[in-house]
Amino acid sequence: MSYRHLSFFLLLLTLAGADTLSPITTVKASGLVSDIVEDSGYLYVATDNGVVDIIDLTTQQIVRQIHFDPIERSGGVALPARIHSIDRFNGKTLMVTSASNNYRHVWMEQNGTVHKVIDAKKKKMPKSAYFDNEGNIVLGTFGSDIMRYDTLENGTLYERQISESTMGGMALDHKREKMVLSDESGRVQLIDINSSRVLQEFDSEHVDNIYRVAYANGIVISAGQDRRVGVYIGSNRAYHIKSDFLVYSVAISPSGKSALYSSGTEHHLQLFNPLTGKKGDRLVGHRATPNKILFITEKAIISAGDEENIYFWLLP
Repeated sequence: MSYRHLSFFLLLLTLAGADTLSPITTVKASGLVSDIVEDSGYLYVATDNGVVDIIDLTTQQIVRQIHFDPIERSGGVALPARIHSIDRFNGKTLMVTSASNNYRHVWMEQNGTVHKVIDAKKKKMPKSAYFDNEGNIVLGTFGSDIMRYDTLENGTLYERQISESTMGGMALDHKREKMVLSDESGRVQLIDINSSRVLQEFDSEHVDNIYRVAYANGIVISAGQDRRVGVYIGSNRAYHIKSDFLVYSVAISPSGKSALYSSGTEHHLQLFNPLTGKKGDRLVGHRATPNKILFITEKAIISAGDEENIYFWLLP
């Protein structure tokens, strides 16, 4: 993605060397933001209002939307179908939505056509869903089951439980060959997607639930209820950073040289170097708890939280 507007560069010059950074712009979504993913210069925004907003990152404008019908609860009450998870791969959009029976549907969209891949009647409760590098679907459930689903044959390739604890965060590497999973016990595991084999179980840096994980270039970052940020570098080094509030979200740049975590009761984002643990600038501007942070490049960042605004940042 490339920002070419002159005002952006002027703002960068103004903020260079600053202790705090402000967003370069914000975009209002169709509802509270639950998940975001970037693909080919577009941002796909999942909301609690049953709408996916597709934003052109060059213009920061909503150019298209995906709509889901409301769901009927008992008593005939219609509620928006909250979209819990979203992913993109090879022109396809993968989404997990609420259903009327308290389980969840899994959907796929391509070229404007949406079809249901896994019906909530199967009584699955996926927390996150991603495409692997073959275009199959990898699900992680609240019960810490992982499931790989063949989209061509419409069948399950494997399904297994990898922990007795409730699942926390789930993240894939950029090749979509491995995934990192965490749970409420503070455990962090590296899994081979093709076989479901546990490649590594990291020495835990947490004593409580892990909300989210991020993974890039062999480095794992974890966000904990215990006010810790866990950092796992390869197979030999791990440490944690203590925060003054629950850490709800983390992100790491593609190279692994920069990372962010949500910090404090004022909803800031704290920049730090994972290799050294040294803290950098704070990103200030969120009005609610940030729950999703995304590095688009080493310097371009997008974040969202329990609010309708999406925040765009550029690092100096």
